[in-house]
This record gives sequence, structure tokens and C-alpha cells, in this order.
Amino acid sequence: MRIGILSYHFPPEPAFIPGSLAEALAARGHEVRVLTGFPDYPGGHVYPGWRQRWHHETHSERLSVKRVPRLSGGSASTGARMASYLSFAGSASFAARRFLAGVDALYVFQLPATTFAAAAVLRLLGRVPAVLHVQDVWTRDGADEPGEGRWAARMGSAMTRIYRAAARIAVAAPSMRDLVIAAGADPARVRLVLNWTDERIFHPATPGVAARQLVRRDGRCVVMHAGTIGARQGLETAVRAAAALDRTMDLVLVGSGAAERRVRGLAAELGAENVRFVERRSPVDMPELYAAADYQLVMLRDLPELRGTVPGKLQAALSCAAPVIASAGGDTAELVERARAGLSCPPEDWAALADRFWLAATIPPPTRAEMGRRGRAAYLREMSLPAGVDQIERLLHEAAGRVVEPGAIREGISPRTT
Repeated sequence: MRIGILSYHFPPEPAFIPGSLAEALAARGHEVRVLTGFPDYPGGHVYPGWRQRWHHETHSERLSVKRVPRLSGGSASTGARMASYLSFAGSASFAARRFLAGVDALYVFQLPATTFAAAAVLRLLGRVPAVLHVQDVWTRDGADEPGEGRWAARMGSAMTRIYRAAARIAVAAPSMRDLVIAAGADPARVRLVLNWTDERIFHPATPGVAARQLVRRDGRCVVMHAGTIGARQGLETAVRAAAALDRTMDLVLVGSGAAERRVRGLAAELGAENVRFVERRSPVDMPELYAAADYQLVMLRDLPELRGTVPGKLQAALSCAAPVIASAGGDTAELVERARAGLSCPPEDWAALADRFWLAATIPPPTRAEMGRRGRAAYLREMSLPAGVDQIERLLHEAAGRVVEPGAIREGISPRTT
């Protein structure tokens, strides 16, 4: 097939899902064309050595990438984000007519940032069938900001249009299915395709001396949270829970974010000496740090839109065979419990989380290791790169009107066109 990919982010940004999908589809013999922006995530500034310009294309065997200019999305304000989204929509639609001409199907890595561009490109390409891989729905993060309601309405309207226009929709979490159907998607076109992680980095590892020294202070149980310290995570709950068990376990927070100062202040206020902060590390360092800890903590606040969200750190932990403690509702907790890969409790309940921390500390190391092995087995079975590419490839064939025989994807048999 000739496959187009539309993504707001793409490697060298940490966008391993569209990046690895493009490489895998090209390796399977498809011609893949990627339309994206210039790399600026997470800092909001174009990476050193890059310069935004119009005629920027790279080509390798069966894979072409065209980058188009866009305004920086680094500002936290709703207006600045929307300006970035709209500028990408304009640039993408300008380039799409020629660059994506003749594709059999279009894959859209669907974030709120891609919504306006997807709507414009789908309208421009007319009959080209699209597969949306929905990662997030529009959430009113800036609800108190002047004018946010107007942008929310425009975003919602654009999402409804592309949900109705898509030939197939893949959702990254089970409960997200209900959200996209409520927003206008045809239920018969919606499938679950769980995200994978960057398997070149996240796999079982043995911790070195430096990793152990960074993570472990004594023989106590170590629970690690690695990633963003932001509003969605609600790490104040974890700090309060750890403070109640100061002689039983250590909580190590690796990373940074908008809520870091508040979380640090709470730890100091509670005198929680068993809560330690480690600055953001390179992803390549993380498997060793995971292995040096006893559990990985996955936190989400108790918000309706987060019950249908599975944060990427869960797949990373499972792929590394790290047992998990999930303080979350909905899909995240259900995936951990179904895989028997760790412990879970309701979100934003510090007493319940303290109970999970205490129980985790009492579980013998061999039992913890078995949790990790079960989690990795579930990851390989349901969330791995080969499993995800199989499902996306099948949806692309279906969208293009090709009959896929059972087993044809893995065996490399060409589908029949209907």
C-alpha cells in the first residue's frame, strides 16, 4: 500500500508511536509518506541544528518525511497552543495535496494538536480513507482562561467532523471508545489498539552500581514515579501516603514538571524524609533505574477524562518487567489488575495508597519478580510493537477496502481488493 501518516510530532522528538509505526510499515513493504512539523518538543524551541523552512524532505527506502513550519507550541496559554495547532493545519494542508497525492489510506496520530490539521487534510484529500489513532480527547485544561470556552467549542466541532469522516478509528484505551462514540464516531468503525512503548529502550535490565546508588538509600522498599510531575498526576497524594510510612518505604520521584515546586513544598511541610527527588534523566537511563527500584508508581487524578487514559509510563514499566502500583481509576487500574502485574487503589485517596505502599513493602522479592514477569507477558501479548502494527495495518487495509484473510498480516499475504 501507499500509506500517508499525519503527526504533529515525529522523531527525533519522543514520538515513538508514529515513528516506529512508519519504520515498521516500510519494513513490511509499504510506501510510507510522513507529514509532520519541525522538532520542538518538549521545550517549545526548534532543536539545535534544525531550521524551519518549506522545502524540507528526507527519503530512505520506502519512507519519506516532509516537515512543514508551524508556530511554537511551547507556551502554556490556550491561545498560544491554538495558534500552533492552526499554523500546523495551514502548513499541512498546503503541502498535503502534492505530498500525499495517490496514497491508498491516511493514518492520523490523533492528538488535540492534530485535530485542525486532520480536518483540513481530510477535506482536501477528498476520498482518501483515514484511520485515526486517538490518543487523547479535548480536555478543558484552561477552563478558567478567557476565551477557552470558544476554543473548546471549535475543537469539539472539528473532532466531531473527523470522527464522522474516518473510515476506521483506533482508540488507545478501552473507555476512550465511549468518548469518541459520544463525540460522533460510528461504533462499528471503532477498535481498541493499545499503545506500545519504545522497545529499543524499555526492556528488562540489570541495575548498575550508579543506578543503585541513585535510587536506593538503605534496605527499604523503593517505589519510584518516573515522568511528569504535573496537574494530571496528583503526586501530592503519593507524598502524603509516603509520609505516613516514613520508616517502611522510600518514594523516589524522577522527573520534573509544573507541579514540582508544590509537591516539593508539601514533602518539606510534612517532614517526609523518605521522599526524594531526582532530576529528569535520559530515557536510556530509565530501565536500569526501574530495575534498581522495587515498584513503579502510576498516578492519575480522579477526573472523568483520565479514566479512559493509559499513561505511557505503564507500558514502559510492563515492558521492563517492573511491578506496578497504580493509583488511578478506569482503564489503568483495570489493566494492572487483569495482568496481575501489581497493586492498585482508587485515585486521590492517600490513605488507600498508603495501605498499598505498606502491602507492597511486605511482599517478598520473588513474588514481586513474578508480578513483573506477568506484566511483561501481558505487554508482549497485548501492547507490543508487533501486535500494534498488526492491528493498525489491518485497519489500513480495511479502510482502503481490502479483504484481509485470517493470518494474512503476519504471513505477509497480500490482501484482496474489494
